[in-house]
Amino acid sequence: MKSLFIVAAAAALCCLNMNAQQQQKKVSILQIMNVKTGKTAVVKEFPGIIEAPNWTPDGKWLVYNSNGKLYKIAVDGKSDPILIPTGEANNCNNDHVISKDGKQIGISSSVIKDKSYSSVVYTVPFEGGEAKRITPDGMSYLHGWSPDLKTLAFCGSRNGARQLDVYTISVNGDNEKQLTTTDGLDDGPEYSPDGKQIWFNSVRTGLMQIWRMNADGSNQTQMTFDKDFNSWFAHISPNGKLIVYIAYHKGDLEPGQHVADKNVVLRLMPAKGGTPKTILQLFGGQGTLNVNSWAPDSKRFAFVSYRYEK
Repeated sequence: MKSLFIVAAAAALCCLNMNAQQQQKKVSILQIMNVKTGKTAVVKEFPGIIEAPNWTPDGKWLVYNSNGKLYKIAVDGKSDPILIPTGEANNCNNDHVISKDGKQIGISSSVIKDKSYSSVVYTVPFEGGEAKRITPDGMSYLHGWSPDLKTLAFCGSRNGARQLDVYTISVNGDNEKQLTTTDGLDDGPEYSPDGKQIWFNSVRTGLMQIWRMNADGSNQTQMTFDKDFNSWFAHISPNGKLIVYIAYHKGDLEPGQHVADKNVVLRLMPAKGGTPKTILQLFGGQGTLNVNSWAPDSKRFAFVSYRYEK
């Protein structure tokens, strides 16, 4: 979850629903959608909140965060979730990425030991272990890992700036570069499978829209022109052909807000550009589709919906 202006707005919106929901329990439903058939299947229901599934490159696991921890669960949902130890990075949020070779996880976690509580980027072995800090400064929210395994893409704020821009940094923690500089929020940077482009979302033209640029930050191009939605988090399929993203209905919130507990839609579009189509309506938002969750076969993706029950 992003900080600064977003946190304040999100808190205000949450308070409006708190009285009605405080006597209810939230349930998270981890699901898989087949984009060919349009059918969904439930992997598992969880009491409480889980967020942001990643699908591992070997196709066997879904990785998600819950209560500051990372877990993996078999895709068929028949086994219990397994904790992934992350060392000092033990306050993970819903921005995490699996390396293309499946050996590491890039995570965003608030720094507790120095009491800064600002999100920074770490990497950790997939099976768990000590976390390696990558970004020296917060706020840093990871969304992309280049297919050559050399570079991470994140949105962040530097030098007290009151906006988030897209940055890249080497996996060694050096050579940090700022790729976007326009006014307003730029978020969700994610590499294309060939590593040549980065997809992201931006409010620079009014509503939140999906954009694409070259990996060096050049040729920033608007890819969606939705008039009725604020569109977030473009996730490109492993075969490079499709984009799935989450969208909020215009008027439900400000364009730069990405909050929980909203009626949202999932939309699909060709990666080469074209008219998006709504493929699913659900109750969710924050945590539903924050990170790339495509299966290796590019036919399915994972997501989380939510409900409240007494």
